[in-house]
Amino acid sequence: MILIVVKMTVRPAHTEKWLDLVGDFTKATRDEPGNLFFEWSRSVDNPNQFVLVEGFASREAGDAHVNSAHFKTAMDEMAEAIATTPQIISTEAPGNGWSAMAELTPRNL
Repeated sequence: MILIVVKMTVRPAHTEKWLDLVGDFTKATRDEPGNLFFEWSRSVDNPNQFVLVEGFASREAGDAHVNSAHFKTAMDEMAEAIATTPQIISTEAPGNGWSAMAELTPRNL
């Protein structure tokens, strides 16, 4: 699978509406046949920073994503709201999605 992690620092005026801004992009990406997951989180250290974790089934699925109309539209829309150039990690990883963590399970109370 292709694993991508992106850190996006947003201008303070756009922080509270960021998830609305990327809502259509998020839905369209999750609907792509090769998308495994597409999840946003907000940094606990920087309230203006969001972290996107993406997984695609193959290099071809990742390429289709980057070449999609909704990707191009989102890049244009997000450019107005970001404060800095995003940081990215993109790598091939074994597997086809999330696995259960072996080191931690819930206790029965």
